[in-house]
Amino acid sequence: MTELMLKYFRDKQQKVQTEKVYNTQCPYCSMQCKMQLIEQKVVSRKKYKTIGQDNVTSEGRLCVKGMNAHQHALHHDRLKQPLLKVNGKFVPVSWEVALETIKEKFTQIQQEDGKDALSVYGSASITNEEAYLLGKFARVALQTKHIDYNGRLCMASAATGANQTFGMDRGFTNSIQEIPHTRCMILAGTNIAECQPTIMPYFEKAKENGAYIIAIDPRETSTTKLADLHLKNKPGTDIELANGLLKIIIENDLIDEAFIQERTDHFDEVKDYLSNLHLEDIADATGISISDMEQAATVFGREASGMIFTARGIEQQINGTDTVRAFLNILLATGKIGKPYSGYGAVTGQGNGQGAREHGQKADQLPGYRLIENSEHRKYIADVWGIDESCLPGKGVSAYEMFEKINEDAITSMMIMCSNPVISNPNANFVKRALKKLKFLVVVDLFLSETAQLADLVLPTTSYLEDEGTLTNVEGRVLLREASFPIQGDAKHDWKILCEIAHKLGKEAYFPFQSAEEIFEELRIASRGGKADYYGITYDRIKKEQGVLWPCPSPDEPSTTRLFENSFAHQDGKAKMAVVTKQSQSLKPKANKQYPLLLTTGRVMSHYLTGEQTRKSPSLAARNIEAYMEIHPDTAENFGIKENTLVKINSEKGWIIVRSKCSKTIRKDTIFVPFHWDENQNVNRLVGDQLDPYCRMPSFKISAVNIRPVNNV
Repeated sequence: MTELMLKYFRDKQQKVQTEKVYNTQCPYCSMQCKMQLIEQKVVSRKKYKTIGQDNVTSEGRLCVKGMNAHQHALHHDRLKQPLLKVNGKFVPVSWEVALETIKEKFTQIQQEDGKDALSVYGSASITNEEAYLLGKFARVALQTKHIDYNGRLCMASAATGANQTFGMDRGFTNSIQEIPHTRCMILAGTNIAECQPTIMPYFEKAKENGAYIIAIDPRETSTTKLADLHLKNKPGTDIELANGLLKIIIENDLIDEAFIQERTDHFDEVKDYLSNLHLEDIADATGISISDMEQAATVFGREASGMIFTARGIEQQINGTDTVRAFLNILLATGKIGKPYSGYGAVTGQGNGQGAREHGQKADQLPGYRLIENSEHRKYIADVWGIDESCLPGKGVSAYEMFEKINEDAITSMMIMCSNPVISNPNANFVKRALKKLKFLVVVDLFLSETAQLADLVLPTTSYLEDEGTLTNVEGRVLLREASFPIQGDAKHDWKILCEIAHKLGKEAYFPFQSAEEIFEELRIASRGGKADYYGITYDRIKKEQGVLWPCPSPDEPSTTRLFENSFAHQDGKAKMAVVTKQSQSLKPKANKQYPLLLTTGRVMSHYLTGEQTRKSPSLAARNIEAYMEIHPDTAENFGIKENTLVKINSEKGWIIVRSKCSKTIRKDTIFVPFHWDENQNVNRLVGDQLDPYCRMPSFKISAVNIRPVNNV
């Protein structure tokens, strides 16, 4: 062997000895892309890079957030030990001191104020096991009815709309692999190119295959550029637009009469209501011409297959449930569901937005999508948990309403897990004031977030690199996130924190778990027979099949690729169409003389939710260092706003200051501000506290505002 060859093998061996590979998946959006973190030791320092792994859903793709996710997980600001506030300042303490403090405070508060004085605020970014355990923790360890989670601010409208219409909510009714083969798609209020970038190739492939794409959005985005037809409607007029499209479909006899007759209820009522609407009025209200509405309706109605996708643009409104149902009416009337290449997709936002809402974090739900007010459901879960059904608390209130309960002194303590409600909730100034009123606030997080800074006790949790468990992605596919990276400092997994607190409270018999898989085994039993049935799913099966689509009632049955092929999930097997009236539309904020513009909010590609994680990634923070206001140049001129200058935006609830960014692609009556920043750039300070009557979703997407240059304030 030559010296050159020996050197090659020595170098290769040395590289192998100094390189470690950690399998995991992205902590951000609902695609849950599989990836590997490569750790290389170069001399005395370590270098990291992330690469995609081939898998069924994202096929090895990663976006810029995924490629840089490790930067926040390895950031020097990571919390590595419990922090107790003493005389207004945080002091590091041991876990024993932290747990004893929780026991003392929780016990005292419940003795003084009652069991329901304690509350739990959860997250759609934690694993299924932790979401399940958090619901059990609140109801068994704390015995409080007050639990809800930040997914209430994200997926509640889509979930409620799908449940009311179909009888069941699983984000996508079809697998993601069907998208490239559909003939027509409506993308209503979704900017997938920036929010879920790795799903875009499916839509691009559909376009290559000849699909006609219709986008509904008041802004021009990277997603609307893909569309054949962009309906740039006035914010808040989505119901009128959906009703107009369905009216045209019916009047042009583009409905599927056999499907309607056999598989739906209430079509005649919907038809009668629409017959009294006038397209001229709809065009005037929405800003969309009759000819464009006719084009969209005719193509969707005539094509053999079609899909409708909705997201926060139409859902984060105080009539978001009704809005979703108005679009689902179109699917049902044309018979485009339960068939190949036809169906509905609620484009989930958070990483585990689907799974986190299925197993008990919501105020009105128990595991498996059971209802807490259903006596049969309560009895089943009580038996699984080994408690008497009478000991199971009743229904609590939604996420934002818990802060109202704090303000009323009905809730005096809160435990917040992996969420930052000071930034993410509407009427953010009020939420901050409410949290300051609490007798005792515990926050579990990776960092000392804006919310954690208000806490009396902060507990350090583990990141996606360290915490193993299952998550359910955008299409309802249950995936196993492997996580073997060394735990940072004295941080603990969320599930372990819950178990240790429960043990301190004397509830150790109900929380005996030693691993995430043990929790999942109980979750399987708890979900068995429910609408979100995971019983047939195991860790081994997930590994073998690269994920399993629920419902999956038996280990011997295949996962459910397409929902509603033969019947819907209502007791009679029929879907329920809904008359969605203008009364629903009238609830929304409207521009007026004092607040003449409409504000809408959303994401940018490089950031995620409140930005607490992505702003800790230098590569992401550098792409968007601050919030901004997107505004049409003509509107900017009318208000004396110059490009790239500071602007004060006011609403009835508060004010923020951001930098102007002129764009001819936005409507003249509308401005846009992303929501990833804090303090005086926190756009949720402007959002009102009205809530959807069905799902309690706030109106993030529509606020009436005024603007003026900072130098004139």
